[in-house]
Amino acid sequence: MDIVLLGSGNVATHLGRALVDAGYRIMQVYSPTQAHAAALAGTVNAQAIDDVTGIATNADLYIIAVKDDVLAQVVAQLPVSLKGMVVHTAGSVAMDVLAGHAGKYGVLYPVQTFSKAKAVDFSVVPIAVEASDPITYTALAGLAGNLSNRVFPCDSKQRLSLHVAAVFACNFSNHLYAIGADILREHGLDFDLIRPLILETAEKVMVHQPKDVQTGPAVRHDIGTMQKHLVLLEDEAELAELYKTLSERIGKDA
Repeated sequence: MDIVLLGSGNVATHLGRALVDAGYRIMQVYSPTQAHAAALAGTVNAQAIDDVTGIATNADLYIIAVKDDVLAQVVAQLPVSLKGMVVHTAGSVAMDVLAGHAGKYGVLYPVQTFSKAKAVDFSVVPIAVEASDPITYTALAGLAGNLSNRVFPCDSKQRLSLHVAAVFACNFSNHLYAIGADILREHGLDFDLIRPLILETAEKVMVHQPKDVQTGPAVRHDIGTMQKHLVLLEDEAELAELYKTLSERIGKDA
């Protein structure tokens, strides 16, 4: 199968490498920034292009792995002569954005956080698949199955809810790590001190429901401890408000 990859960011980089490792051929890599296209194309032995209208029209699959907010813009520039399947990888964008731009289309959404500097084992990354028709679904699920051991059907509404859940569980939690790191640094302590705590918390939710392993003063309704924490945060109004909001939510669920 010959593939054109539109995008050169984190998702495109990891997906492109995984596809090559699985034996697929990446014909071209597109990015509006030629240097970015060239950087990824060099790792997957593909041609780099910086103009959507220059993409090959004879590929079997076109994967659009760009930021959600520019996806429609890229789709609108696709040549009308494409015969292959067209898919996007976005969690928050409905499959229908591709309707009218391809006869066979769908979504391949890898449920993972990607950073270029860290390798990802795609075999354990769940991949959500949606397609315009059963034949296209079979083809896309087959490709996804060559990358991952966990492939599942997921329509656009379900995928949006999955994306929201991932933002809470991954993006927001990482931001809370950053807040914790800032608090430690301000008081002469190192973030390494809570890395074992973070790891233990993550390992617990691998085998238990998150609510069942919630700990801390909020779940214990320990008002005295929470008041001490708020005193420490008295010069950080936004953090104090966030602390109260999260504590109230945890307390209600306890």
